[in-house]
Amino acid sequence: MSFGADYVDLLRRAAGSVAKILTGTKPADLAIEPPRKFDLTVNLKTASALGLEIPPSILARADEVIE
Repeated sequence: MSFGADYVDLLRRAAGSVAKILTGTKPADLAIEPPRKFDLTVNLKTASALGLEIPPSILARADEVIE
């Protein structure tokens, strides 16, 4: 299992920061923003190789399930 920031969302927001810098905003004036969106990925093949059983409730919430 992996739970982490959604990179597509991070890159989209970084593009907004770049646009602000290119229009004259000083980089020091930009706020540091934490990630807003997270992804949960479950690898069932690895889980079964380790003898783990992933509950259906976690599989239902996962953004990606690798079989």
